[in-house]
Amino acid sequence: MNRIVECVPNFSEGRNPEVIAALKESILSVPGVKLLDVQSDASHHRSVFTFIGSPEAVSEAAFRAIRTAAERIDLNRHQGEHPRMGAADVVPFVPVSGVSMEDCIELAKKLGERVGRELEIPVYLYARAATRPERESLPKIRKGGFEALREQIGRDPEKDPDFGPKRIHPTAGCTAIGARPFLVAYNIYLDSSDVAAADAIAKEIRTSSGGLPALQAKGFEVDGKAQVSMNLLDIDVTSPSKVFSVVSEKAAARGIGVLKSEIVGLIPERAIWRAASDALKLDEPVEPHLLEARIREAMGPALDSWIDELASAAPTPGGGSAAALAGALAAALVAMVSRITASRKSYAAVASEFAHIAEEADSLRLKLRELVDRDARAYESVMAAYRLPKDTEEQKRRRLEEIDRALLEAAEVPLETARAAAAVLRLARRCAEAGYRSAAADSGVAALLAEAAVRGAVYNVEVNVRSLSDPAKGEPLSREARELDIGGMKEASAAAKAVGNEILKPVS
Repeated sequence: MNRIVECVPNFSEGRNPEVIAALKESILSVPGVKLLDVQSDASHHRSVFTFIGSPEAVSEAAFRAIRTAAERIDLNRHQGEHPRMGAADVVPFVPVSGVSMEDCIELAKKLGERVGRELEIPVYLYARAATRPERESLPKIRKGGFEALREQIGRDPEKDPDFGPKRIHPTAGCTAIGARPFLVAYNIYLDSSDVAAADAIAKEIRTSSGGLPALQAKGFEVDGKAQVSMNLLDIDVTSPSKVFSVVSEKAAARGIGVLKSEIVGLIPERAIWRAASDALKLDEPVEPHLLEARIREAMGPALDSWIDELASAAPTPGGGSAAALAGALAAALVAMVSRITASRKSYAAVASEFAHIAEEADSLRLKLRELVDRDARAYESVMAAYRLPKDTEEQKRRRLEEIDRALLEAAEVPLETARAAAAVLRLARRCAEAGYRSAAADSGVAALLAEAAVRGAVYNVEVNVRSLSDPAKGEPLSREARELDIGGMKEASAAAKAVGNEILKPVS
């Protein structure tokens, strides 16, 4: 099962498209992260991003986005309807598949420590990651917003952050980082400008006032209309359809109609299907009848599609991408073996070393995953250069220059793959020699894949260099590639010996 985490950071910027684009770019700069949704609201002056990926990739993307927010957003010049205390106001992790809530809590703690240390932003752990009961509630942490916390942090011990300095960041404020189940942000607009009515309804229905369970609510004015803004903390306890019904009843009791409702960010399918079932008065679940769900099942996972693409007659993705993927798989195995080793009491003497190996392997895996796509793009540039016109002498000259430029780039990318895969191979050898004995086969497979990645990448360096109009221009690339290949063979041989000594030794 894939290990997938969702992250839904809220940033205090909903009006400047350049800043929003920069936040998006920082998230997408991490290989393996998929951005699912971006919703910006000018009245609230807030943007909500939703992205998924492996725990390591999502954590890195969240950090880069927080850093970008700190660089681009000044809370001293920020005013909006929504309460806020930070440029990156709240950053929750949500378990999706193959990870637990405990995993997400650990992610929140590690990211919080890093943000506090590297960006000097005070960080509060909230929701399931909270270190004290009163910090489970985000509104309690954020009470008074940036302006109040600016005066309180460093003076009131109750406001001391979990990580970072005991002083507010002068422009980026402070950030709440946590772990929680799926949360649905849901707003209902009243057909009225009476904000007092919206606020009164919000007070009646929210959990803290004895209303509906697992519900936060507040009244706002947005574009001249009263809005009941809500967070549904558990849609299986309180569903959107239930909330809509209750708010409609309470508004009608005040002589006010409901104009519309909106979902901010994403919502699990089951909430919509339940609303549809309620509205249609179905006597059975609607999910088995959904056409699109059956189509998704028939299409299979993304990896299957990529392999189908690799097997097609199209020139990309090709061997260079496959080599990078082999390296990424090797790095993933190294990370697995390292984590198993570090967790075993009998390996306490090397636990710290293997914890660092796991982190290095994670970084290399992300790098190699990025190279899978970069290799395909690089060769597409070569093909585009070959298609340039060559009717005149000037066109021929320019075409040749473009071909050489593209070929050099197409040689440099697999060289990066060879470097990264060689680093993975060294780690795989260490796993084979000193890692958890029962995972020796995994270490061996990692070494084999990493060796194949190095050798495959070297092949691609050489074929592109030899296609240059003057192969001497690429000789430094070829020389480094050959050195990596020779070094890789030595590492692979040592790893194979260590694995063989463990797995192939006579059974007593």
